Amino acid sequence: MNVDIARLYRLAWRYAGKVPGPVLRGAARLAADVTWLRRGGGVRRLEKNLGRARPDLDARALRRLSRAGMRSYMRYFTEAFALVGVSQEQVDARVRAVHRERAQPYLDADGPILMALGHVGNWDLAGAWATRHLAPVTTVAERLEPEELFQEFVAFRESIGLRIIPLSGGGDVFRDLIRAARGSAAVIPLLADRDLTAKGVEVDLFGHRARVAAGPAALAVSTGVPLFPVLVRYERLRGARRRAAGSPWGVTIEFSPVVPVPEGLPRAEQIRVMTQAWVDALADGIRQYPQDWHMLQRVFVDDLDPARYAATVAASEGGS
Repeated sequence: MNVDIARLYRLAWRYAGKVPGPVLRGAARLAADVTWLRRGGGVRRLEKNLGRARPDLDARALRRLSRAGMRSYMRYFTEAFALVGVSQEQVDARVRAVHRERAQPYLDADGPILMALGHVGNWDLAGAWATRHLAPVTTVAERLEPEELFQEFVAFRESIGLRIIPLSGGGDVFRDLIRAARGSAAVIPLLADRDLTAKGVEVDLFGHRARVAAGPAALAVSTGVPLFPVLVRYERLRGARRRAAGSPWGVTIEFSPVVPVPEGLPRAEQIRVMTQAWVDALADGIRQYPQDWHMLQRVFVDDLDPARYAATVAASEGGS
């Protein structure tokens, strides 16, 4: 039986906001637990990735962590489906910025900032808050299949105030990002803990080799725009803030110190050093909140097909 995924997502965005919050959260938890119990490929991959982030855990503790991870993952989707119906006041109550003072001076000077993010927490909620409280947000979205599904995601993100640049099929992405980074005050967050372009950088992540996106560091080197590693993770809400948020869950947006551009190095080496720096900051956050790392895909080199990976590296080095 063929399932029209794009139509299902469209219906979810249309009706999720009309479902009472407790019912929606209960459905998300149930879906997460059923998916976790079925132990499909995505769950097994998540568990393996989490095992590298937390090698101190035994098998039983790792299984519990992967269940918490699936609950966090499903929470993200149900929140995204309902976000178009959430008021600005509720968004404000759900988001808390930590060390915002590290980035604010650049925005106050009418300049842009770059953010290197991982697939952690609810980055869409963070973007809806940031585009009103920091500066207009421009980001890149992976082109999904079918095309109708991708257009639904774009329409959703544009509805919450984000400007979306397609990763492929829409022109020169890097050039479009440079234009955005050379304008007035802007926030450019890039989900970069997985390489989607075959032009990534190999780094150390939790003591293992992994391949991540080169974009954040490459943009910083090319434009001089400051690059901040940023962790978006869930936190429990209580009391007045929970009532104002209309949800027991919110997120924090935590700014790490700006990543300096190393001097006296070739451009490729500058990008490699800066990429490792933001990956180290991200890894520190994931170690503390591993349940919110929504990485159900292969990111570590040891998990990749050796022949295909060798071809990817050769193509990347040939194009550099």
